[in-house]
Amino acid sequence: MKAFLSAFGLMLIMEGMPYFVAPERMRLWVIKIVELPDAILRRTGFALMAIGLLVIWLARG
Repeated sequence: MKAFLSAFGLMLIMEGMPYFVAPERMRLWVIKIVELPDAILRRTGFALMAIGLLVIWLARG
């Protein structure tokens, strides 16, 4: 549970950083993302999950 909470906290830090550092750029990115078709968002989400799983698998050896 401790590892999960640490990973969750790190994820929140990484997700929040762009909004803190460059809120005006993030606003433009969000507008662009809203305009993307669902198929592209699904493929991107799947690719990010696969990369995350690969990173975890490599880290755990």
